[in-house]
Amino acid sequence: MEKQPLEIQTLYAELLERLVALEARRSIGSVRGCFVSKEVKGESYCYFQLSEPGGAKRQIYLGRKDAVLDRIAARHRAERVDYAADEASIQRLCTLLKAGGAQVTDAPSARILRALAGAGIFRLDGLLVGTHAFLVLGNILGARWSGSWLRTQDIDIAAEVSMSVAVPEAGGDVPATLEGLEMGFLPVPQLDPRSPSTSFKVRGQGLRLDLVTPGRNPRRTQPVAIPRFRASAQPLPFLDFLMQRPTRGAVVDGGGILVNVPDPARFAFHKLIVAGERGASLHAKRDKDLHQAGQVFEILVQERPDDVRLSWVEIHRRGGGWVGRVRTGLESLGRLSRDVGAAVRNLIAR
Repeated sequence: MEKQPLEIQTLYAELLERLVALEARRSIGSVRGCFVSKEVKGESYCYFQLSEPGGAKRQIYLGRKDAVLDRIAARHRAERVDYAADEASIQRLCTLLKAGGAQVTDAPSARILRALAGAGIFRLDGLLVGTHAFLVLGNILGARWSGSWLRTQDIDIAAEVSMSVAVPEAGGDVPATLEGLEMGFLPVPQLDPRSPSTSFKVRGQGLRLDLVTPGRNPRRTQPVAIPRFRASAQPLPFLDFLMQRPTRGAVVDGGGILVNVPDPARFAFHKLIVAGERGASLHAKRDKDLHQAGQVFEILVQERPDDVRLSWVEIHRRGGGWVGRVRTGLESLGRLSRDVGAAVRNLIAR
């Protein structure tokens, strides 16, 4: 791990600020497409034409052409000009970040994340977890991660069954979004054919999307429906801790994508916990968890020690089982990185 140059950290902060501002003032100008009219038997009818994620064009019928639709079309054209200028600025920042060595997400994964963001998955409390979140956290912390722990074609999205704030009729259709990409995503069948799929995979490739949700009852292992995503998620233990106090981050690719990612300290502690839960057959994933935790902790103990202490207080509050798992994880981490393991132990002992 090494620190990114200050100018790259500044550019990333500007990118994130612009993406948040663009999301806050989302308007009709953010809708990609154009208004078109058709003549049918001497009458004019209005349609909105847009391109699906896979490139196919679709037209949505709006009604008979009138003054109201004309005003909406004119407003879309005007606001689209401003939105296009914002997009160009964001693309410029991403180009500079990539040239400067920021953590960059691979093109296929970025395409999927962009489609999910466009479908509203992250506006509806979806949380990017796993290695792709680790990449985003690197840029948030101003770090350039090292090792082979950055390569993955798995995209993991976590979500609670219900949102913290009710949004009437809000929803983002995950299966339909993946189908629209025309990348060949298919549901991965469960061992129990009666259970709905929680994963989608491209046949013959490594690309995969997994949906997960907190598992608070160890006896409940069946997939749980996430109605607003039109999909189901696999319940996992310890995930509720990871999902608290999320932060916003930017996926760096050709255009920047605004996502939700875990709090860095919670991410690192969670990695220690799940590493200890992996069996001998998952040795490689266990090492990956520990290396990612170690690199995040290396930054936090130097620059954000209070974040580590705050998360440790929450773990202590959850009881001896949680504390014991973290201590076991720190012992394993110490065998890979003695200095980092010792620094974290000293920090939480104060």
